[in-house]
Amino acid sequence: MTARERFAGLHPNLQGAAWMVAAATVFAINGVLVKQLTLEGLSFWQVAFARAFFALLPLLPFLWVEGARALRSDYPLTHLARALCGAGAMTAGFYALSELPLALVTAIGFTSPLFTTLLSALVLRELVRWRRWSATLIGFLGMLVMVRPGAAAFEPAMLAAVGMALGIACAVVLVKRFPRSESQTAMLVWFCLASIVTTAGPAVADWQWPDATQWLLLLGVGLVGVAAQAMIVKAYRTAEASFVAPFDYSRLIGAGLLGFLFFAEVPDLYTLLGALVIVASSLYIARRESQLGNQAPPPTAGDRG
Repeated sequence: MTARERFAGLHPNLQGAAWMVAAATVFAINGVLVKQLTLEGLSFWQVAFARAFFALLPLLPFLWVEGARALRSDYPLTHLARALCGAGAMTAGFYALSELPLALVTAIGFTSPLFTTLLSALVLRELVRWRRWSATLIGFLGMLVMVRPGAAAFEPAMLAAVGMALGIACAVVLVKRFPRSESQTAMLVWFCLASIVTTAGPAVADWQWPDATQWLLLLGVGLVGVAAQAMIVKAYRTAEASFVAPFDYSRLIGAGLLGFLFFAEVPDLYTLLGALVIVASSLYIARRESQLGNQAPPPTAGDRG
């Protein structure tokens, strides 16, 4: 029996968990590539532009097959807003990676589900009960432990990492406004195009011509990013969302190990403590949503809690 056959014989939840761990590992590797390029003198704008440009290339065959209908939508403004939020989150994250340890940026990024809870209540008018509000508040306190505003160790780039998490949450909330029939190809293409347009000017202004190795790393940033996104989609399509979601937190372990191996970064006590609080609160929120989902019919905008 081949390895593929053995993998196919696993329970779907175990397959999904494997895909999610693989995605988390690839995302951590992507962070290493971005950080290495900025350490070598390339602007984070230039890296973000290359990420969007090279990520668009694998989508071109789908555009060729689907033609103009790949971008046609009844929700162009929502697509534009989501794409801009995603582009802003990516750029902010790349700037944060250029200034901060890899594990710290990754840990702050895990506040995205907390922002999603807040925005779901404010924008989508979803019902959020006191347990989820309490867990969300505790999670934000964990973020403050890491960021420590007003302390001597505070760095402005930490705000960029927070902005990255907020941008991701905004994009997630906007995705919820699409019907299930909306094309995923359209979402990806809109994101790439918005990212290319928003980063092209600053990238050209700060352009440093890459050498051959750097070109390969830039190509890797684009292709690795697309691969990680595809793995996440595969994980959620294969297994139960409530089962596989916690495995995304393995990204923090990967970021810590790779940050130490490649950049001699050692997470401090505040990063570890804050990350623990954020992960615990996010896991509680995910568990609470799973319990409510099992107790009731598929929720509408007004009865999720």
